[in-house]
Amino acid sequence: MNTPAENGSEAPINTEKTTILVVDDDPNIRDLCGRALREYRVLQAGTIQEAISVYRKEAVDLILTDVMMPGGSGIELLKQVKQLDPTAAVIIMTGFADKDVILNALKEDADDFINKPLNLLQLKTYVEKALAKKALKEELTNIKCADQLKSTFLSLISHKLRTPITGISLFLQNIQRGVYDSDKEMFRQNASLVYEESAYLSRLVADLLTFSRIMIDGEENQREECDLNTIASDLLSKAREAHGKLSIEIDLNLGQLPLMNLYKHKISFALYQVIDNAFKFSGDIGHVGLTTVASGNEVCIVISDSGVGISRSDFPKVFEKFYQVDPDYTGQVRGFGLGLFYARDFIRQHGGSISLDSEPGLGTTVTICLPLQ
Repeated sequence: MNTPAENGSEAPINTEKTTILVVDDDPNIRDLCGRALREYRVLQAGTIQEAISVYRKEAVDLILTDVMMPGGSGIELLKQVKQLDPTAAVIIMTGFADKDVILNALKEDADDFINKPLNLLQLKTYVEKALAKKALKEELTNIKCADQLKSTFLSLISHKLRTPITGISLFLQNIQRGVYDSDKEMFRQNASLVYEESAYLSRLVADLLTFSRIMIDGEENQREECDLNTIASDLLSKAREAHGKLSIEIDLNLGQLPLMNLYKHKISFALYQVIDNAFKFSGDIGHVGLTTVASGNEVCIVISDSGVGISRSDFPKVFEKFYQVDPDYTGQVRGFGLGLFYARDFIRQHGGSISLDSEPGLGTTVTICLPLQ
């Protein structure tokens, strides 16, 4: 792969700039585009294979690609990129007035065409127009996604709240009808179940308020020095108590960790979601382990359990919004399916990573790594 270039400028690359990927087998054309678009961050590739590799690794805002290249055409690149991101902006550079080329490019949703030899002033105008079009596409897509998420979330809330409310309502109706007047033991058992349902309902409302605050408040501006060992051990005790699974064996191994500059609320939230799931998907007897270790330039927190485990086919879905692991296929898994989605997002905001390993019936291990810098 060619080394990314900053339009012939000697200044360091500003990664906050709009990024353009120029794809052409002629290095002179690539350099010419770089010089013409010096206000942008420009990356280069000589083949569609290199271009796809760069596109997967970098946040590319627009692709400027030739049609005829060794190893594949710009139309094939256009097709692959649009499959990865339908809102991607792609301008086709061509020295051919072939109608089939233009029709194929239009069919694959090319944003514009520019003829070779390049008119540099025209090139800048086309780029600005394509970027404006992309911004509009993204805005419309975000609006549609927000509407869909809102509809899905409201439907999910209604479903999750209905179950405990129905149970509590039936219990009160039975009291009113005198069902328990002659059976105090049945009353006691049902009262205990209703108490559990009311506690669950209270947790749902608390979770709902938490997620609402996350969505509204957005980014935290200030990091603070945090002791991850203290945070992790406190959250472990909190989750164990919340689930009432006091017979579960705790395996706590805390390594020597330096203080870290973190968004405390966000990293606590992320850790709690993983620890909470460890208890949630474990039986009344089993073990939950938590290990912290500093290695090289990062700190890792490993959380393991002896619970029901997760099928490997479900791994890609675990961190999606509203997805919930349902090992018994009951459709009654408690919670909103948002915890791990935001956990991964918050960990990534710290420059970290989260991964899992699991087998059905053999438990799950989740590893969270955070950079020391």
